[in-house]
Amino acid sequence: MQFNQGFSIITGETGAGKSILLGGLSLILGKRADLSSIKDTSKKCIIEAVFDVTNYNLESLFEANDLDYEPQTIIRREILPTGKSRAFINDSPVNLAALQLLGEQLIDIHSQHETLQLVDDAFQFEIIDALASNDTLLKDYAIQLKEFKTIQKELDTLMKFKAEAIKEYDYNAFLLKELTEANLVEGELETLEEELETLSNVEEIRETLSHASQVFSEEEIGLLSVLSQLKGNFKKIGPYAAKYQGLYERIESSLIELDDVYAELEKLQDQLDADPERLEKVSSKLSLLNNLFQKHLVSSVSELIQIKDQLTDKVSETENLDENIQKKENQLQQQKNALNKLSKQLHDNRTKAIPELSNQLETMLRDLGMPNAKFKMSLKYSDTFYANGKDELSFLFTANKGGQFNELKKAASGGELSRIMLAIKSILSKYKQLPTIMFDEIDSGVSGEISNKMGQIMLQMSQYMQVFAITHIPQIAAKGHTHFKVYKEDVDQVTLTNLKKLNHDQRLVEIAQMLGGVEVSSSAMAHAKQLLN
Repeated sequence: MQFNQGFSIITGETGAGKSILLGGLSLILGKRADLSSIKDTSKKCIIEAVFDVTNYNLESLFEANDLDYEPQTIIRREILPTGKSRAFINDSPVNLAALQLLGEQLIDIHSQHETLQLVDDAFQFEIIDALASNDTLLKDYAIQLKEFKTIQKELDTLMKFKAEAIKEYDYNAFLLKELTEANLVEGELETLEEELETLSNVEEIRETLSHASQVFSEEEIGLLSVLSQLKGNFKKIGPYAAKYQGLYERIESSLIELDDVYAELEKLQDQLDADPERLEKVSSKLSLLNNLFQKHLVSSVSELIQIKDQLTDKVSETENLDENIQKKENQLQQQKNALNKLSKQLHDNRTKAIPELSNQLETMLRDLGMPNAKFKMSLKYSDTFYANGKDELSFLFTANKGGQFNELKKAASGGELSRIMLAIKSILSKYKQLPTIMFDEIDSGVSGEISNKMGQIMLQMSQYMQVFAITHIPQIAAKGHTHFKVYKEDVDQVTLTNLKKLNHDQRLVEIAQMLGGVEVSSSAMAHAKQLLN
């Protein structure tokens, strides 16, 4: 079916199958599918709908759900014989959640039994904000609120970390002080152990060095003296043969080496000194290192230095926490100031819009047979940042003169809620782009004059949006720009439901039948012509 812009009427006898249309639309909007709604369960069932979404500003929604944006968007549901179903938006497979999210922006099916939205706080704010032209402010507020919550979360994390860090700070600071005072040097363990061995055995070393020195330096029989004599002797016979010259050179080389060894011995003897005080210091330092190894479960100085660096970072981080917390608190206060400014603007705009909204609603409801309907809307400016500002809304209603004001769900009947919703949607359509709306027999149980007014309101709404009305009331049916009829027929022992667009003459007969029954009288035809004109 190809539906037009403006106001479309759908009529048909009770049981003719109007629910098939609503059922199909519900599947398109993301309702769960089951085989009970399928005529032939042996075949795949496909429901497809095309929407012009040019004026709905849905690009960001498509992007957020990783979907291709198309001004002519196609939604398709496939129900398989197995009972499983699949959903597609512009040929991209999607889950039902994404389909429902988009569907909410495209079609609003409204019946007398579906007025829960009306008592929802967020929807009531939506009405007021539409009249208050708060759209830009609300977008700015949402951005600032998101940033505020991010900073608040970061601050909470810092505060929690501080609480934990304070418990560990003293212990970490003590460990760091201990490691810092140890004056750790990479590789010092081996040096200290060697020095300790030397200082602990200084007498034995001294005797060994002294004896060795004597062996080298004794005048008659010392190594250096004896080798010097040998060197002189072989110097004399060296020219006689190469082999003697070779021995001479080797003795000379040995003498040079031994002379160097003797010099080293002399130097070590000069350096060697018993130093009990140094021995105590080295011994203490090694004892300290071994204690630190045991405490930190490591085996090298380099590992201790790593632990010291880690502790330095931890202690420094804890010491800098207050500064970081102060920075976050300052940022949070800046966000609060920005949010408070926006919240106050939202509050002021809403306060100005409420009287106008109340006046429009009460005026419209008088025409819809509720002459004593009164609204009492008030705002309380709170200390809490809500999703749409700091306002708390009281949205009260009474249908009777002198009646007590109460919440809508307590103060209004189903029929009254339905008319209130019609009035609200009518007002909203003038201030914001609304999705296609389908009114499903919301005119049940109202008089001809009131239904005439309801039809007039729907017709006015259709200036701004696509409107459908499923109705049994001829006064409403006559106001549509286009008229569709749902009817049944039997073909080859099978009952089929059809949806047909009526031309002017067919429409005249349909309205006449709605007025006077299947047998169309001349007076019913005359009345139908009057209504259509």
